Amino acid sequence: MFPSLIGTVVIAGIVGYLSERWEFTRNGVLQSIIICVGGAFLFAFVRIMFGIGFGSPGLDAIISAIGALIIIPTHWRGR
Repeated sequence: MFPSLIGTVVIAGIVGYLSERWEFTRNGVLQSIIICVGGAFLFAFVRIMFGIGFGSPGLDAIISAIGALIIIPTHWRGR
């Protein structure tokens, strides 16, 4: 379980960094990484507690990080 959480943090950090470098988001590098890691942690704990997932922990980390990047910034963005 612990190596899976470490891998989740690393994969989410990479997704956050790449999304900022490829101009998918305009939050800032650190903010995008924090958003991705938070979303990935949340989904990792949901997977541990309830057994809900898309497949491997790596795939879950990628999908949850991208989902957090889509949901969080668009929720707080002005109209």
